[in-house]
Amino acid sequence: MQGINWGGLKTLYVKEVRRFFKVQTQTIWAPAVTTLLFLIIFTVALGRQGKVVLGVPFADFIAPGLIVMAMMQNAFANSSFSLLVGKIQGTIVDYLMPPLSTGELIAGLVGAAVTRAFLVGAAVWLAMALFPGVHVPLRHPLAAMWFALMGALLLSFLGLLTSIWAEKFDHAAAVTNFVVAPLSLLSGTFYSVEQLSPLFRAISHANPFFYVISGFRYGFLKAADSPLLVGATGLAVLNLVLWAVCYALLRSGWKIKN
Repeated sequence: MQGINWGGLKTLYVKEVRRFFKVQTQTIWAPAVTTLLFLIIFTVALGRQGKVVLGVPFADFIAPGLIVMAMMQNAFANSSFSLLVGKIQGTIVDYLMPPLSTGELIAGLVGAAVTRAFLVGAAVWLAMALFPGVHVPLRHPLAAMWFALMGALLLSFLGLLTSIWAEKFDHAAAVTNFVVAPLSLLSGTFYSVEQLSPLFRAISHANPFFYVISGFRYGFLKAADSPLLVGATGLAVLNLVLWAVCYALLRSGWKIKN
């Protein structure tokens, strides 16, 4: 592909990856431990007496959702940090001055966030595979990879939008606490939406996180409580829309150059 500054794009991507990898205990391994604690707590609280959901033991049901939930949360945390800390510390010029186009800037920042998401996912998957009583065999790799990628991109774009809009860390924390966390926890990670009343089932189907988690779960269980084709297509379209919004805002310089 001509016209792309591959050297600059690679430099930005490597810089962003090295930033979070220098503190990998906090950015990669700590989420794995936290997610494993979620698994233990909910299995002990709700998974006793042989509870079965979608035809599998409760621990096997919630494990895939916990993996992709950790991936999405860390994708958001990574992409919402760089531009925001640059604005706060006055180093935003380091992102604006290099000869990188708007698309290359987005690709570098989002690419690093997706990389962190997949590293966290691999760490959580490994921890769960070694945990007694939990089975996480990958039965449909293509479905798992697609929905993991769509979920990571979704939260990466959302994090980038947050870093463009936010003026202090409190703003980013507000999005995390009042948008990302509720959508994650109410997305069917710990329950099947088929158990809900028609009203709350309809609300769940309006939550894009639900399609990510249900589709990713299908990759492990070959069972889902959402229409896979609708979820796969809808998430791709939503990510294209979010990319376009990020591109337009960065190109205009809103809250960055102005």
